[in-house]
Amino acid sequence: MQMLTSLQELIHKLESGRGIRYLQVFVLVLGCAGLLIRYDIHSARNMNAPTAMDSAQLARNISLGRGYTTECIRPLSIYLIKQKNQAAGDKDPARLNGNHPDISNPPVYPVVLAGLMKVLPFHFETSLKGALWSTPDSRSPGGRRGIRYQPDFLITFFNQFLFFVIVTLAFFWARRLYDFAVASTSAIVLLLSEMLWRFSASGLSTMLLLLIFMGLVWCLTLWESETREPKWGPKGLAIFSIVAGGLVGVGGLTRYSFLCLIIPVLLFFGIFGGPRRFIYCIIALLAFAAVISPWIARNYAVSGTAFGTAGYNITEIDWFKPPFRLQRSLQPDFPHFGLKFYLQKLMLNLSPILQGDFINMAGGWITPFFLVGLLVGFRNQALRRLRYFSVGSIVILIITQALGKTDLSAETPEINSENLLILASPLVTVFGVGLFYSLLEGIQFPIRQLRYVAVGLFVFLVRLPMWLSLLLPGKGPIAYPPYWPDKIQASAHVLHENELMMTDIPWAVAWYGDREAVWLTLNATASPDNPTDWQESFFAINDALKPIHALYLTPRSLDARYQTDWVRAGQVSWGGFIMGTIGNKQVPASFPLTKMPPGYWPEQLLLVDLARW
Repeated sequence: MQMLTSLQELIHKLESGRGIRYLQVFVLVLGCAGLLIRYDIHSARNMNAPTAMDSAQLARNISLGRGYTTECIRPLSIYLIKQKNQAAGDKDPARLNGNHPDISNPPVYPVVLAGLMKVLPFHFETSLKGALWSTPDSRSPGGRRGIRYQPDFLITFFNQFLFFVIVTLAFFWARRLYDFAVASTSAIVLLLSEMLWRFSASGLSTMLLLLIFMGLVWCLTLWESETREPKWGPKGLAIFSIVAGGLVGVGGLTRYSFLCLIIPVLLFFGIFGGPRRFIYCIIALLAFAAVISPWIARNYAVSGTAFGTAGYNITEIDWFKPPFRLQRSLQPDFPHFGLKFYLQKLMLNLSPILQGDFINMAGGWITPFFLVGLLVGFRNQALRRLRYFSVGSIVILIITQALGKTDLSAETPEINSENLLILASPLVTVFGVGLFYSLLEGIQFPIRQLRYVAVGLFVFLVRLPMWLSLLLPGKGPIAYPPYWPDKIQASAHVLHENELMMTDIPWAVAWYGDREAVWLTLNATASPDNPTDWQESFFAINDALKPIHALYLTPRSLDARYQTDWVRAGQVSWGGFIMGTIGNKQVPASFPLTKMPPGYWPEQLLLVDLARW
């Protein structure tokens, strides 16, 4: 009898308002967990973005107490650090003995990952032993389908946790501006964004940057509300101004290009700040400067530049061949570009951005709803003002992305650290869903339930790419070619610690192999007719700075275009080196690395100074 009474009480609680809410939350959590498991098993892969692996290896160095040093070494970084240290008579000006400071990555994301590595059980050894002599399984696309690199997936889980937090923040923000229906639908549409899921599994800092951006949006929302309905007075507005400026600074130290958002923030304060507008702008600017100044001072002390190698991205353009020419140069000839060059780069990159990343910035067909919604007026003043901020931010992000575009965008299209428009996806989604509900209000349904059918059909159609990605066959966890974790690790471990390797994937060797790896120089050898080629060659490092004990080339170089990347590049280029090695079936006599282990050619090439296997 007592058991029946307890059962009746449980049923009553479930039927009451609180019980229904608990049940809804339980179903929501269960659905999110199911989506997470399905996506990670079916679609998630090991890292394939160079920036992601670069940040991860830097984070490991920090977590192991090695300081802010990198094992992924760019020739341009060697040049800048050497120039800075040579004036002081340093015996190791290039810092190639295990202590090369990183001047390519801002610090926030690597430091966050380093903390994660301290907390979670990261196992950096790969699962497959003896990979040095094994070859990828050609029968399965993407190499060995069953190999998942555990650290990659721990970082993926962390970013997916941030993704769920972002969706939650967007839900409460939309509910504040609209109502529960718009907020819940926006959260579902955002949660089913195939583009955001791919970013969450990429290992890039995008999810952390999105979280910071949503924090900034919330800060501006509260600031705007305070200007109309004061609760804390000028003191509260000043605090929100400090937080907004600080958040832009923290975002800029997560990805340098985020610094551009200080412009729409200052415009927002300047336009809607009332009589004290200039005070709020100055406060935000001071907080912004206070956050970023120590890091800029550090970069100046190490390399003599404000942003290290990243500061030269604006000078890179597609017609500079070979790819990443400036980053791979040991003796860069920095051109003095004028305004015409930057306008030309801006116009050159605007078209593909507007046709690609701009349309896909919300990861589906929700962007057209946002664009049409710009023609609709809002009675809600907060909505109008925040929409102005959204449009201003998108314009600034487009310009910044166009000017900062490099060959990284071609290396991993869409899912790369140069895709800034993805940051606007929560705002675009909320405003797009808001327009849909405005249109829905004008439709008279004969049956109320048809309204829910229309909403469900809307969600299904705008998130069709997500359904297709979950239903179509997956590619497997290995991002091969060229990244095959156990092969890379086995190749790197041919060397002892502190020995140097040259490779076309230094970020992967540093991350998976935990060895110092320098990016391929512009030239492999030097021409007798042009001795200056030596300054940009393998020998400029091997003979003058530090011996290189191994050369590791992957399909990233071996599958290059024959005429463009090999023949036209010249005899002293790596293309000429590869052609000579293939044609003669042996390494050129002048090259110091002559030993090749079995199991590499023709898919990969590993040359070592001694037979170490």
